[in-house]
Amino acid sequence: MTESNFFPQSQTLNLRQVAEMAQIKLPDGIDGEFLLKGVAPLESAGPSDLAYMDNPAYVGVLSASRAGACLVTPRFASKVPAHTVALVTPLAYRVFAQVMARMFPTAMRPESSFAATGVSPGSFVHPSARLEYGVKVDPGAVVGPYAEIGAGTIVGAHTVVGPHVKIGRDCSLAPHVTVSNAFIGNRVILHPGVRIGQDGFGFAMGPQGHLKVPQIGRVIIQDDVEIGANTTVDRGASRDTVIGEGTKIDNLVQIGHNVVIGRHCVIVAQVGIAGSSTLEDYVALGGQVAVRGHVRVGMGAQIAATSGVNGDVPAGARWGGVPARPVREWFREITALKKLASKADSDKDDGASS
Repeated sequence: MTESNFFPQSQTLNLRQVAEMAQIKLPDGIDGEFLLKGVAPLESAGPSDLAYMDNPAYVGVLSASRAGACLVTPRFASKVPAHTVALVTPLAYRVFAQVMARMFPTAMRPESSFAATGVSPGSFVHPSARLEYGVKVDPGAVVGPYAEIGAGTIVGAHTVVGPHVKIGRDCSLAPHVTVSNAFIGNRVILHPGVRIGQDGFGFAMGPQGHLKVPQIGRVIIQDDVEIGANTTVDRGASRDTVIGEGTKIDNLVQIGHNVVIGRHCVIVAQVGIAGSSTLEDYVALGGQVAVRGHVRVGMGAQIAATSGVNGDVPAGARWGGVPARPVREWFREITALKKLASKADSDKDDGASS
């Protein structure tokens, strides 16, 4: 199969530059000008590659690695082979990410699929829309009346920016994104298929049928938010749906109307957050967590994957289970159930043998 380099490397770095990024000193006797030509995982890294290590599952792989240098947490520094330069830092993964961003800048956000510069043929930009210098619009994209898009933003193929929408600078809207009834800050990334600002799910239920409740709020997305593929964010019913700065949302997440998400939250794939719930700053939700409507999850709380949040969660709490409760309580219940099940099996075996 013919190889294709989808993300061309823009530069190389030497050991001194990597050590400066990690804010550490190089080991004695190490040549700081030694050139690292690339990055690679431990098992395939060669003598001129940089790798990283911060997970006990890969101790054996680290010991056998041929990497020229390795960013490694202090816990595993003694396992680095003699021929590999150990760059010891508690933030090994974070520094590795910074190195990759320097080497492969085009992998940081979706780029134009058409290598567009300016407004491409085959796109549709309303005459009243306002695009700052440096906006790229791919073929098939639609920009509606009175929309505003900031400098350096990319509007992908077949993406729709609705009337009066405002999008900040240096954003990336991948192909097949739709944005309506929304204000979006700077450096926001929306991956393919993201839907922003459609109706919230609101109906006045009754025996004569379910009466649709008009959804007249907006979506406010602050700076440096990233939203994964095929995630949906409903507009507010009478208030706004808000996503705070720096929050990172995975693929296939559903965010209901009037939801308020704080700053720097992490929301993993297939989470569902029902209407009018609030997540305070730095909340982390594991995959497939369900959050009931009208609840508050306190600042810094962490919810384990596949849990069901049915009530308010205190700040800093670690909860799990269905319904979600403090992790220690949840683990004790699981242990007790295992003991009961084991005892029941033992009693059956004793009865059969007698």
